[in-house]
Amino acid sequence: MSESPDSTDMSARGSVGRFAPSPTGPLHFGSLVAAIGSFVHARAKGGAWLVRMEDVDKPREMPGAADGILRTLERFGLEWDGAVMYQSRRTDAYVQALEELCDRGLVYGCACSRKDIAEHAHMGMDGPVYPGTCRGRLGRARATRAWRFVVPEQPVCFTDAILGKHCFDMARDLGDFVVRRADGLFAYQLAVVVDDAGQGVTEVVRGADLLLSTPRQLVLQQALGLPVPEYAHLPLALNEQGEKLSKQTLAPAVAAADVASLWRQVLRFLGQDLPAGLERAPMRELRTWATRNWQPGRVPQHSSRVVVQL
Repeated sequence: MSESPDSTDMSARGSVGRFAPSPTGPLHFGSLVAAIGSFVHARAKGGAWLVRMEDVDKPREMPGAADGILRTLERFGLEWDGAVMYQSRRTDAYVQALEELCDRGLVYGCACSRKDIAEHAHMGMDGPVYPGTCRGRLGRARATRAWRFVVPEQPVCFTDAILGKHCFDMARDLGDFVVRRADGLFAYQLAVVVDDAGQGVTEVVRGADLLLSTPRQLVLQQALGLPVPEYAHLPLALNEQGEKLSKQTLAPAVAAADVASLWRQVLRFLGQDLPAGLERAPMRELRTWATRNWQPGRVPQHSSRVVVQL
């Protein structure tokens, strides 16, 4: 698959990172960790840092959330390069990618309902594993509901820059996954792969809740002939009940008042050893220190066990 014509050329910067929030609500502490972590990781290498709004799932989007997220990033001194990309404007690129997968026989129409899948699936690492009911034998009387990608039989392995080596038996652990949903919307996995390649992203720094997305994205990249970025998954921020901070768990929006204090909280959360002299430093001084002294090796390797009290 060729690079999209509207992609941002950041090749002169070498390393290219990105932050890709879904505009389903305001930024909370957990998403701020991903934003600052990805920003500092990219800037420490002298690289570019991009912002992409993953608004492909329109039913879940909150009006005004995208603009609110951008204003929050600006308030925290997280200055991005180039124009903000919006997935909702990228449908043609996703259609092209799906057509390429169809031409190569790597996707198939699935007519199964959630009830059908639940009756025959076994539990995998990320919920019920699709049992392959429609793979290669979709009945004429059954209408296609979604399109699924045929996962390879061989294991998929990668080394995360923070969490180390991981290997997955795709058929057993994850199964054939959806690339276009029954409602016609393109699935997260396909959209992300197409957009990372289109923006020239070389490193993906994000929360550990997306670790299981990585093998799916790797097989899509291979199938579409796209470059593979480096992956680094940051620890998740949990509330006192051990739940991931999110809109669903009523995580509060980041406070507008003390930006510097939240910068310090995030850097400590990510294991960075702040010197005593920065206890009262302003945001810009903290940002400069972080980009000059960023140490990925100090980031905790807990995938989802760090509890933060706000």
